[in-house]
Amino acid sequence: MLNRSSSHLFWEKTERPIIGLMLVQPQVIYHFLHLFHRSKLYNNKYTTMFSSSKYTLHAPPADFRAIKSLIAAEYNGIAVTVPEFDPVVASSLSPSGKVPVLETGSGVIFESNAIARYIAKTRRDTGLTGDGSALEEGVVDSWIDFASNALELPACIWWYPTANKLPFQKLSYEKSKVDFAKGLETLNNHLQTRTYLVSNHITLADIVVASTILYPMKLVCDKAYLKPFGNVVRWFTTCVNQPQFKAVIGDVVMCKKETMAKGQEAPKQPKAQQSKKSKKKGGDKKDDAAAPAAPAAVKKVEHPYKIMDKEAPSKFSMDVWKKTYSNAATYEEGMAAFWETFDRAGWSLWHQNYNYNDDNKRIFMTANAITGFQQRTDEVRKWAFGVMDCLGTEETKLEVCGIWLFRGDTVEHMVNANDDANWYTWTKLAGADMELTDEVKARVSAYWCSENELEGKPIQASTVFK
Repeated sequence: MLNRSSSHLFWEKTERPIIGLMLVQPQVIYHFLHLFHRSKLYNNKYTTMFSSSKYTLHAPPADFRAIKSLIAAEYNGIAVTVPEFDPVVASSLSPSGKVPVLETGSGVIFESNAIARYIAKTRRDTGLTGDGSALEEGVVDSWIDFASNALELPACIWWYPTANKLPFQKLSYEKSKVDFAKGLETLNNHLQTRTYLVSNHITLADIVVASTILYPMKLVCDKAYLKPFGNVVRWFTTCVNQPQFKAVIGDVVMCKKETMAKGQEAPKQPKAQQSKKSKKKGGDKKDDAAAPAAPAAVKKVEHPYKIMDKEAPSKFSMDVWKKTYSNAATYEEGMAAFWETFDRAGWSLWHQNYNYNDDNKRIFMTANAITGFQQRTDEVRKWAFGVMDCLGTEETKLEVCGIWLFRGDTVEHMVNANDDANWYTWTKLAGADMELTDEVKARVSAYWCSENELEGKPIQASTVFK
């Protein structure tokens, strides 16, 4: 409804010092750095009430090695100034003469991973370096080293020529694609049962690895190349759609067609098979033998929900309901319209509860997890609606739960669309084989309309899937 949007409650509830997000004060100029919408970085500042130290990062425009530190600064609320790049000044500051280099009030830090680690460690409560244990911090470092050793070199050899940073060499190009795929395979296998690389929230490991593969994902890794790495694509899109990532890199558009470097030939397309075999006059019989018939085109399998819409049409319109929910003058008016049109025979209501609520430690991390879950549910958006909440407090317990409306009488299609749905317990509230009770109506209305409290617990974040 008008006073409730997908992010309204999240920002309302996160304007508290305890959860470590940024507040914009009237006396502070808050600039977001959009690397892909500007030709160069200049006078950009990341401001917060949590940091009074002065940090200046010297790096070339849109340098992926600087991006990871700036994203870490967003998560930690660290003020970082990025001046117009002067290579002479930058190289004079770094003992190695290389960039990026970070000026602090106490000295200079060089090498990109060292800078990112330093910024991540300025605040331990955000969890960027892990849960505080030496083991988890070591695991985070392991993935940072993995990015440097297994991904960065082949990635740069592949995409640098497209940006005229290196001359194109065919053998190097072909080997880099193979080596990069090996690194993605390692990532893909690791992410098979995980949302993020180390913990149940984003850490510096995710930031560094995502930053390392950012340009390949934008410029050269087309859909065909990424087809075997579905878990990587899911994880990468989850990361780059987080507000802290977007504040630095803007909206990321995935590569649709591989960008060709200067001097590189575009891959040849396979020739279409002729429909009729030309006849040879007086030719050899073996040559005249009929060629094997081309395999019949595989018919695209329709989504079960589409089949359901054709074979068992419902009077209930999801599009109409979503517009009603967004535009109704009051919650009461919106819910009254819903119950008038709800088709129990064609739709079902489900309660959702996260199985690992004990792992939720920070409000903003839990809210990010909810957002990521919904982003990965896009396949069934046309046939699903839901509201997910983060309930409780950091001092007691944070719980993730929600109520969803699905086409049909099963949650199976949600689970097939989003693997993370397996980590939730789904309980049917109403459907073809289950009567809709007044108690269920009240519970659904509470989940979809409450703004401050739900089930006797404060609502810390609330996200609508519509």
